[in-house]
Amino acid sequence: MSEAYAARRARLRERCHAGGSEGALVSRAANVRYLAGTAPQGAVLLLGKREDLLVCAGAVEGGRPDDALRVHALSVPGGDPAVAAADLAAAQGTESLAVEEHHLTVARYRAIGSVAPRLRLADLGGAVEQLRVVKDEEEIACLRIGAEIADQALGELLESILVGRTERHLALELERRLVDHGADGPAFATAVATGPNSGRRGHRPTDRRVEEGDFLSVCLGAVYRGYRCEIGRTFVIGTSPADWQIELYDLVFAAQRAGREALAPGAAYRDVDRAARQVVDSAGYADRLPDLTGHGVGLEIDEDPQLAPAAMGKLDACVPVTVEPGVHLPGRGGVRIDDTLVVRPEADGGPELLTITTKELLAL
Repeated sequence: MSEAYAARRARLRERCHAGGSEGALVSRAANVRYLAGTAPQGAVLLLGKREDLLVCAGAVEGGRPDDALRVHALSVPGGDPAVAAADLAAAQGTESLAVEEHHLTVARYRAIGSVAPRLRLADLGGAVEQLRVVKDEEEIACLRIGAEIADQALGELLESILVGRTERHLALELERRLVDHGADGPAFATAVATGPNSGRRGHRPTDRRVEEGDFLSVCLGAVYRGYRCEIGRTFVIGTSPADWQIELYDLVFAAQRAGREALAPGAAYRDVDRAARQVVDSAGYADRLPDLTGHGVGLEIDEDPQLAPAAMGKLDACVPVTVEPGVHLPGRGGVRIDDTLVVRPEADGGPELLTITTKELLAL
């Protein structure tokens, strides 16, 4: 991976030079990890005029940085790596430095200007986030393993007795199973929703107990080597589903399938959203849909691109995204179906589905 990290830094350096900056100071943790291989708490990456440095407040623990990257540990306790990196850049003779203004606080920005007053600061903007959108095959392999772990954890839960257990207990069990199967941890707070809570996006588990006839919706994800995936499914508890449950499930399933089928290199973000949204709109549930149909995943669980009505841009190959439409009916419950896929050209088989747990409406 050392060559991959070096190539990423080289691409960022090219962007900096094109924008008139000699180097960059990267402070957002996910961006540091993307470029350096690890991101200790508070560490920053300096793309310097003479050499690149990973600047840390202390020793590097919990992962190895790129072997080609020198680590500079601060000798003074409590020092700010970002301020120290600016000082190091100035010592290398750097005259202009791009910084992540969207991540730095005003106080840190001022401190950088104070320690290196002759350093011209420019805004790096979302340059690193843009580089992160298209994944290489090693990144996709990590996502694929994370998806397998999430599928395993969910599959085991479905084989257990669910009636009488609380949403909170089931969420904790799922997160334990993720770690048991090799995940670094959950990709986000696991959502388990039953009965009238089901189908809500971002629902926080409560002490409500699973009851016969409930919809049960689950959304979880695994982190593997820093990469985060996502899966969401909805089931019926105990008995054969009611007619309204079948109708609502079939509708969301059709919307999710339309969104998945719209994923292709060159497809506009908003066209993917529209493909899923139109299915639900036609059934009269336009006001029940979430603000977006899906989003990118990677070192963070919610990254670019955003598959939303007003989103600008087009998909590239090797971009992993979620497709996750859902409909929630207040007081009754709802359905959410969520997959992580990788955009692939039709010649390569079309979108690659990473999360493979059945989407059949199961009565558990």
